[in-house]
This record gives sequence, C-alpha cells and structure tokens, in this order.
Amino acid sequence: MMNLNGVLAPVVTPFDADGAVDDDAFVVNIGAHLAAGLHGVVVGGSTGEAALLDEDERARLVELARSALPSDRTLLVGTGAESTRAVIARNRVAAERGADGVLVVAPHYYGDAMTPQALEAHYLRIADVSPVPVLLYTIPKYMHFALPADVVSVLARHENVAGMKDSSGDATLLRGYLASQSESFKVLTGSGALFGEALGLGAYGGILAVALFAPSLALDIFAAHRNAREGERTSAQSRLTPLATRIVAGMGVAGVKAALDAIGLHGGAPRSPLRPAAADAIRLVRELVRSAELVPAR
Repeated sequence: MMNLNGVLAPVVTPFDADGAVDDDAFVVNIGAHLAAGLHGVVVGGSTGEAALLDEDERARLVELARSALPSDRTLLVGTGAESTRAVIARNRVAAERGADGVLVVAPHYYGDAMTPQALEAHYLRIADVSPVPVLLYTIPKYMHFALPADVVSVLARHENVAGMKDSSGDATLLRGYLASQSESFKVLTGSGALFGEALGLGAYGGILAVALFAPSLALDIFAAHRNAREGERTSAQSRLTPLATRIVAGMGVAGVKAALDAIGLHGGAPRSPLRPAAADAIRLVRELVRSAELVPAR
C-alpha cells in the first residue's frame, strides 16, 4: 500500500559540469532525505526540473530512486504532459521502473480549452488505464489556472485516483479540495508556508520542496500536529515559513538548489534556460539557512 501520510521530498535533479544528470549526486541526496526521516520522494516534479528532462532521463531517475528507497518509503513520479496519450505512456514507464504512484499535473498549454469536461475526460482516461494509482496535481503558478473543486470531486470517486497535491498555497482552494477527501482520496499540500494550517484543516501531509533542506522543521510540524501540540507546531512553522516563502516561492529551483548546497547536499546549477542563483541570492539563502538553525546533512 502506498503511504501518503507525512512529508515527501520532491527531489531536485543534479547535473554535472557538462549538463548531464549526475546519477551519484542524485542517489546521495535521496539517501540524506531518507536519513532525515522523510516518508518518501517525488521524482520528476516541478522542483526536479521535469519539463527540462528527456524521456530517457526521466526513466533512469525513477530506476535510481527505486533502488535507493526501501519498500516502506513511497516513490511518486511526475508524469504530467500536454496530451492524454503521453501521460499514459509515461505512467507505464514509471510503473515498470518501480513507482508506487504517479503525480499528474493538468495540461495547461491550451489553457482556455481546459474546460471541466476536458479535464475530467483527460484524468478519467488516465486513471482507467494507469497500472499504479494516480494523484492529481494543481500548481496555478505554472498552470495559470487551478483545478476546479467540482472536477476534483468527480475524479476523487475513481477507484484509481488516490489523492492530489495542491500547490496553490491558497487555503480557500485547499478547503474546496478537502471536501472530497476520504480514506481512498488523500489531499497533500505543496506549500511549506501553509503546511501547519493545511494539516489543521485536514490534509494528510505535504510534498514540500522546503523539506529538501529543512526536513527537521517540516517533520516537527507534522509530529506536533499528530500529537496535538499546537505551540510546537506554531513555533516550527514560524521558522519554516521564511524558508518556504523567500527561497522556494521567491527563488524557485535555483534557490532550492542553492539551499541544498548550503547544507552540504548536491544542488548545483539548474539546466538551461533556467539560470543559477546570483551571488546576492546565494548570500541570502545562506543567511536564511543559518537563521533557521538547520542541521547540516550527513
């Protein structure tokens, strides 16, 4: 059974000096995320620069991640694409290489055509044939729209749709999605700044880029919530929020990678056309990391 309770890491994709995927660095990072206590990883997500990877690279990363993860840790794979056909093909490849589930961002290039009817048909066809459970993924920052709660309500009833990731950072939208939550459809937040509040509203956990470099804080929030220690949850959230807002939301992939470098893991430069963090941004990342008193990765 796929475990969606807890904090999952949407891992970055490190590149070597020639711009190729650095397999060894990728595996080292995953080992550190697991050692920190995170409950699983997501490969090929937004933070993993999925849009900049070719199909062979995507498949190889899934293989590497599966080999690094014990069976009790969840492996989700981002397989979203602009065509239903492409998602179906990616889901098959991900499943063959060991994915526990797939995270499918909504098509958005033809945004005006993504009516509720089009979205429902797209996801229902994918769920009908996917060899592993499907999670919906809404991220308005990149999609330029949000999955409608009414659409989510329809899709949540499909036996092969196991949940969703909401990266809107909007508590009102989250409440709409949570109305469809059940034991068979679990909602996770992608917002580190909203993590504690999301848990309080009923979310099962989070897929948090900020947890890549601040896992202890994210896990403290999760544990405090489960043990009804509101003061501890609030305290940890106050330390996590600046990291989530100023690094993850404010700087994107380049900032997350700079933060990984700052704690001794493998970040490095993003793949072109993304640019690495500028010197002043790196200084700010390091100061924020120091201020949060993060423990260096082992």
